[in-house]
Amino acid sequence: MIIQALAFYVFAAVAVASGVMVVTSRNPVHSVLFLILAFFNAAGLFVLLGAEFLAMTLVIVYVGAVAVLFLFVVMMLDINFVALRQGFMRYLGIGAAIGLVLLAELLLVVGSWAFAPKARQMADSPIKAPDEITNAAALGRIIYTDHIYLFQASGLVLLVAMVGAIVLTLRDRAGVRRQRVGDQIARRREDVIEIRKLPANGVNSGGAGE
Repeated sequence: MIIQALAFYVFAAVAVASGVMVVTSRNPVHSVLFLILAFFNAAGLFVLLGAEFLAMTLVIVYVGAVAVLFLFVVMMLDINFVALRQGFMRYLGIGAAIGLVLLAELLLVVGSWAFAPKARQMADSPIKAPDEITNAAALGRIIYTDHIYLFQASGLVLLVAMVGAIVLTLRDRAGVRRQRVGDQIARRREDVIEIRKLPANGVNSGGAGE
């Protein structure tokens, strides 16, 4: 139990520190790397909770796909972050107000759960033993029955994000030739192939005696 408690505090501390560095880091590439570190520590917390499937999904999906996509998009966009940060102080008050509103909402959610009359009864209600149902089966029942529409909507959001990243990177640049699939398909044989008749005794037979 002592080892599990120490592992929990280590994973939690590193995850919180990584989340802070994601927001405060000046280099966007460093922010994405800290985000990957936060995902790994969150996966470690899921393992401690006995949710191995969620830990595996977090590492494979978020670290292996989403975070790497963020990294490549940040590196390919070539955004001028110096000019982007010039208006930071102008929107600092709005950002702080939004942060306070979100903090108040979180406090209301936690407070309503802690002071709800049936909260203790729901917490003490019996649940099935972990060996009777697997983590993947329980998660699949919840996602594909109660939250199927939200699951499909999240897939659409990821699809839109992927298309947006592709559209942002595919822009015209000077000196770079882009592939035009329509022009390639519309090409005719007569436009690209020229047939010539050569003499039987060679190409340069007329200049052999010169």
